[in-house]
Amino acid sequence: MAKILLIDDDVELCDMLSDFLSGEGFTTGAAHDGNRGLTLALSGHFDALVLDVMMPEPDGLETLKRIRQKSSLPILMLTAKGDDIDRIIGLEIGADDYLPKPFNPKELAARLRAILRRASPKTDADDPSTLKEGSLTIDIGTREARLVDQLLVLTSTEFTLLEILVRHSGRVVSKEMLSEQGLGRPSGPFDRSIDVHISNLRRKLNTPDDDKQTIKTVRGQGYQLIRS
Repeated sequence: MAKILLIDDDVELCDMLSDFLSGEGFTTGAAHDGNRGLTLALSGHFDALVLDVMMPEPDGLETLKRIRQKSSLPILMLTAKGDDIDRIIGLEIGADDYLPKPFNPKELAARLRAILRRASPKTDADDPSTLKEGSLTIDIGTREARLVDQLLVLTSTEFTLLEILVRHSGRVVSKEMLSEQGLGRPSGPFDRSIDVHISNLRRKLNTPDDDKQTIKTVRGQGYQLIRS
């Protein structure tokens, strides 16, 4: 049974979500400020985190930043409806996905299940345990990626997107496919989540003195991992 941490200063909302998620098969814990939330998030007792951006100091984005300095815990960010700036900044900092308020609790549960599926090691005996492309190696079981033997610090979503691109190395992968398989949901017409995650991956895959673009944008089609 997955344990979800809720960090939101809205106590009533946290109580409502705790009751609903319990009925969906989750267990929950809650914190109502960033400092307490940070302590619980780094405790190792939770499988995923729901984090509200609009909180008193430290706000959700600062809390997210501090968590990402020490943990790859899957994080679903709650943002104000229409606040694209917070969404983009949150994804750039390392959130796995976002959900704008107000939202349907069933949508929250579905997003959490998708995030947890992505974070879970795969055990398919017919699937290769590792994938390789040039100096990049992906271990499917441990969900670790290494570039020239250097461990890459990736979020769960970034790892999944990288795995998809490596499996289709040299071929164009559409944003729709990346969203469906990487985020577990269709891509909306103005949804930039995949673009931001890919930008993060590019930064982590390219060393400062590397002029080659590892992931190429194919305008109007999607993204392509350039074969080494």
